[in-house]
Amino acid sequence: MTLAERVQQHLRSHHVATLASSGVDGPWAAAVFYVHDGWDLYFLSSPTSRHCLNFTHNAQVAVTIQRDYDDWPGIKGVQLQGLVEELVGADEANARDQYGRKFPIVGKLAQAPAAIVKALAKVRWYRVRPQRLLYIDNTLGFGHREEVDLLSPPLQAP
Repeated sequence: MTLAERVQQHLRSHHVATLASSGVDGPWAAAVFYVHDGWDLYFLSSPTSRHCLNFTHNAQVAVTIQRDYDDWPGIKGVQLQGLVEELVGADEANARDQYGRKFPIVGKLAQAPAAIVKALAKVRWYRVRPQRLLYIDNTLGFGHREEVDLLSPPLQAP
């Protein structure tokens, strides 16, 4: 399996990313549910959250995606740095559609609890466009990291 295929598989099989931002009050990290399209990550959040307020001052972010490991030699994960942007129009519609396929409660709002529908009416949609992406795989050696060539198209698993 190629590096791109391993990273795409990792992105598909996980749901939560830790998003690090920085603003006037300093650095901040927040967990967000995400969906990916190629190398881009999409998430939703309240525009009044600290991390979203940080984006207005500094669009540069860092993201990690890994499960909760209890054994260092087994750690696998993604580390990336990139730029975050708020989505509107067709880009927002695309993010909603993809997000709804991964998280059906968002894709089937007519069937969602009223509290979820109310909360989703207040969120904004965002995209992180990676500028650098590393894949960590300690099963290949402690601290083993490989950089993904973001200029090549990501390979999708069959």
